[in-house]
Amino acid sequence: MKHSEFRRLMDDEFGPGNAGVIAATLVLPSLLETADRALEAGVDPRRVWLDVCDLQGVPEGRRLGRDLPVRDRAQD
Repeated sequence: MKHSEFRRLMDDEFGPGNAGVIAATLVLPSLLETADRALEAGVDPRRVWLDVCDLQGVPEGRRLGRDLPVRDRAQD
């Protein structure tokens, strides 16, 4: 997972305003850091995302994020 995917998942799940606050202030017990600091330290974004999901009670069915439309490459 890339950092941009992590940010998209956070925005989709918590809303753009809340996602930034959660990433900056919520300390993840398994990492003893906030999501932002863990990412800056090089922790895998997928691990950070799953830790946020666990702590915030995000259901399994929403942890992969919303479906994105498939882009037709033939038109590019």
